[in-house]
Amino acid sequence: MMSAASGLILSSCGGLGSSALNSEAAGIHARMPKFWNLFESYAFNVRGRNNGVHPASVSQSVARASKGFRKDKHGMPTYPDSVSRRIVRTTAYSHEEKEIGAPWRKNAIGTFLKYGDVRSAAADWSRYPVGTKFKIKGLPYTYIVDDYGSALVGTNTIDIYHPNLSSMRRWGTRPAEISVIQWGDWDRTLNILAGRTKYPHTRKMYYAAKARVSSGNVARN
Repeated sequence: MMSAASGLILSSCGGLGSSALNSEAAGIHARMPKFWNLFESYAFNVRGRNNGVHPASVSQSVARASKGFRKDKHGMPTYPDSVSRRIVRTTAYSHEEKEIGAPWRKNAIGTFLKYGDVRSAAADWSRYPVGTKFKIKGLPYTYIVDDYGSALVGTNTIDIYHPNLSSMRRWGTRPAEISVIQWGDWDRTLNILAGRTKYPHTRKMYYAAKARVSSGNVARN
């Protein structure tokens, strides 16, 4: 059995099994389809209205403003930190997936995953540094980036934590409009990742985050 300490290094969503070293075959992320055409997606239709459990429909104005930005491999915009309202591809994960390397209900910083008024989320820390807080349009919660996953690296996807598989599956994969309310701590991000460069996904995040910090092109609170 893998120790909790080892699990934290490997990450707690999109776990690092043997196949994940060479592909995206890590957890829920590997099973998600690519976004085909963001601006014609069902989520922008009135049928995608908020139901109190899922995000509200993305604002057309935010969708239009996103068209000029560089896209990631899922076709999602890559925003500068100066843009707080943004469209992101969201996925869902749960500790009940029992992925290899996932230390039960622990996140990548060694504390427990949150699911209350404040809820945990995972992302590429070179894009959303640890501690980044955001709101999802149509939902009352505050989300905090305290986790990462190997399949998230190099993408703008945010993975939303759920305490059970049924809730995770109900969320699925969907675009959401978020508002960043506080950027995370870049120094803390680098300090954590510096000790985890043995693994491909954390090494990639570390050097990408380091390059961004060195460029001075990051938001600091």
